[in-house]
Amino acid sequence: MPPDPRGTPSVAGLLSGAGADRTAATIAASQLPSGMIPRFDGGVADPWNHIEAAMALAVAGRRREAEAAYRWLARIQRPDGSWHQYYSADGVDQDKLDANTIAYIATGVWHHWLCFGDSGFTAEMWPVVQRALDFVLGLQTARGEILWARHADGTPWPFALLAGSSSISHSLRCGLAVAGALGRQRPSWELALARLVHTIGRFGHEAFAPKDRFAMDWYYPVLTGVLTGFEARTRLALGRRAFVHEGEGVLCVSNQDWVTTAETCECAMAYLAVGDRAAALKLFEWAQRLREPDGSYLTGRAFPANVSYPDQECTTYSAAAVLLAADALAGESPSSGLFVDLGSLPAPLELDPLEEPARD
Repeated sequence: MPPDPRGTPSVAGLLSGAGADRTAATIAASQLPSGMIPRFDGGVADPWNHIEAAMALAVAGRRREAEAAYRWLARIQRPDGSWHQYYSADGVDQDKLDANTIAYIATGVWHHWLCFGDSGFTAEMWPVVQRALDFVLGLQTARGEILWARHADGTPWPFALLAGSSSISHSLRCGLAVAGALGRQRPSWELALARLVHTIGRFGHEAFAPKDRFAMDWYYPVLTGVLTGFEARTRLALGRRAFVHEGEGVLCVSNQDWVTTAETCECAMAYLAVGDRAAALKLFEWAQRLREPDGSYLTGRAFPANVSYPDQECTTYSAAAVLLAADALAGESPSSGLFVDLGSLPAPLELDPLEEPARD
């Protein structure tokens, strides 16, 4: 099945359709015959970045490769619905069970539905999504946040992460969208989503491990639609000085002068979600400074030495973030609004004040 050129996004003056297709080709070239997409050739794969790469392949019209990626996940899913944190070509590399990476399958499957409208493939993946989200919700606390992970023996980690719980809220909304497309109902997911969003909004950092040095803690509540409108714009404005290296991109960590392709492109989508297209375009423009001649993207660049870091490392998830941001900025495909038009997803229920989650 050749790539469908109609699916390749372009951003005028910054990334052509042909350039985007070359980027997609670098992701496809790293994919193993099993369907697994490692972070880079010879490296490990984790389910979250693997799914991000599959979404990028779909955006570029590479449907066969994208579906092979999802079917690899379906084959290796554990009976409890989870996946391990990292996989090598030979098997499990790290055995922790990370809730956010597990939930992301719902985002990927809904994205694939938006791209191709294939009810057959969506129905094929439904049991995978259902098991994964049910596993993740087994980590929800009485207050509402989602604990970060379980050890392989089932023991939960004792804390939750703001970026991870925010991403899970988006995945739950995508899971509900998948259920709706297939005529299914999942009231337990609806209630879990309401509790999660309420807890993020009301308790903030009180409910989460202190990770506010990380850019993802800054922009993920906006990117995933937990915060919208004035609250979202205010959050982006307050964090910009700490996390944006003007002229270069978004820092991964506020106290390390290291800009990364993925954070820069994700943050561009967060700005687009609040209606600041100019800021989104500027960030996307800066990300192009990390592009390599073959269409791949460096993971990041460190300053003031202005050197790639890790040295000359190009990652499939970095290329994927570029393609998803390009799709969002182009705004022409059915999938382009996934992270920026959050009104298109099922909205979280409003909790009755008498049913508010308890403090732990």
